[in-house]
Amino acid sequence: DLRQAVAAVKSGADDYMAKPVDLDELEAAIFDAIGPAEKQPADREARALPSGFVCESPAMRRVVETAGIVAASDAPVLILGESGSGKEVVAQLIHQWSARSGGPLVAANCAGLPESLVESELFGHTKGAFTGASQMRQGFFRAADGGTLFLDEIGELPLHLQPKLLRALESGQVTPVGSDVPVRVDTRLIAATNRDLGNEVESGRFRDDLYYRINVVELVVPPLVERQDDILPLANRFAAEFAGGPVRLSPQALQCLLAYLWPGNVRELRNAIQRSCLLCRGDVILPEHLPPKVAALAGGTVARAGRLSQVERAAILATLEECSGNRTHAAKKLGISRRSLIYKLHAIEEERQSGTTEGPTK
Repeated sequence: DLRQAVAAVKSGADDYMAKPVDLDELEAAIFDAIGPAEKQPADREARALPSGFVCESPAMRRVVETAGIVAASDAPVLILGESGSGKEVVAQLIHQWSARSGGPLVAANCAGLPESLVESELFGHTKGAFTGASQMRQGFFRAADGGTLFLDEIGELPLHLQPKLLRALESGQVTPVGSDVPVRVDTRLIAATNRDLGNEVESGRFRDDLYYRINVVELVVPPLVERQDDILPLANRFAAEFAGGPVRLSPQALQCLLAYLWPGNVRELRNAIQRSCLLCRGDVILPEHLPPKVAALAGGTVARAGRLSQVERAAILATLEECSGNRTHAAKKLGISRRSLIYKLHAIEEERQSGTTEGPTK
């Protein structure tokens, strides 16, 4: 029964199965217990994560695994995800793991380029090509020759320039503004956007031929709210970056971070920790050092230190019900490991039995 299972886990058992045993669940539990297959040393070295790269959640690990596979090719990659979720960090990872890592990684934000200068910025221009062109400019494509060009917010690229980008990708050549002579370039493209390009194609704001050309491999970076296991490691990393000395987050502050939904994703978390480090006069970050909308959760949604918040508890129970009680599927939907889900379910049950649960549970 459940009490025996909880006691077994507390005594060192890795997991437990409820009868009747679900075979998919059993398989997942076994692989959780024995760990991944041992890799060769050379493979581990080739796939070493950069210092400070956080990848604790299953959702982010899947993105990283796919990035490692596609890094070996020169195929264009389209990275999708909400603003601030870390699309450029994934692009940097692909470049670092590729055979082009010795070449340049050039990043350009299409949304930040004046429409009248986008073509010149991408493909370069000759001296005197237009008013103000007092000297030759090589452009992003030639600057990334032998390396990788990362075009962020590619959904903002003006429609009339999309055929020229398509031609450059298909021919491997660019023609600078003011010149009739094409220049050969060896550049791999990684594009990113927070828009739904499929809808953009249907509405006529993005060319379908360019969409299919850049979407050879598609990676989706999940929002931070779906990467609960990444929140605290990211917070600790940012705290170490901004504090200039040893600093830690109090249990109450940690609960606030876990309960907040982070609509601004990793960027918002980074800014929140930077603010906290500026306001913190000691070596402990308290809820009052966090942004008000995050700190407000300390007295409301967040329960006592060390207990699950109502938000987290409700999300777990709702997802479990949606998955008909299958813990493996529920863990995938929540973006946490199956073992983490089991521990959280134990905590919910213990709170229910002790009478400290706030609100109904199932």
